[in-house]
Amino acid sequence: MQTRSRANQGRHALELALGESINALLSATRALTERSAASFHEGLQPAGFHIARWLHAFGPAKPSIIADAVGMDRSSTSTLLGRMRALGLVDSSPDPADRRGVIVGLSSAGEERVARTLAERGDEFGARVDAWPDADVRTLTELLNRLTSTGSVSE
Repeated sequence: MQTRSRANQGRHALELALGESINALLSATRALTERSAASFHEGLQPAGFHIARWLHAFGPAKPSIIADAVGMDRSSTSTLLGRMRALGLVDSSPDPADRRGVIVGLSSAGEERVARTLAERGDEFGARVDAWPDADVRTLTELLNRLTSTGSVSE
């Protein structure tokens, strides 16, 4: 049976605490996303807000591209886009490159709702760090960027 050295035990405890903090962050983010989705449109599941945010950020696209980008299967994405179209949140037009396909984008009402919801999210998030010194916000941002970088874990 191998025992951990004191230094390794200390490091292990730090890593466990980091994991707990990350889990708390993910839970808080998930809760904020649920509230934001309900604010975006009460008649849609949260995935609809996820799609709307993506369209807001990247613009109109084929449904298959949207599905891949947001990590949903194509059938579910198509169904949800149909619901969003019926609610007046998205518009579709023929794909100029392939007339059999369509391009989906936010309608003006959808764009307005996304912008309002993102502003609400920003206000809520900003309130959490409002009293923090700029240096702390900068440091946390840098550390989170390091944690989420696409490099290998061992780098």
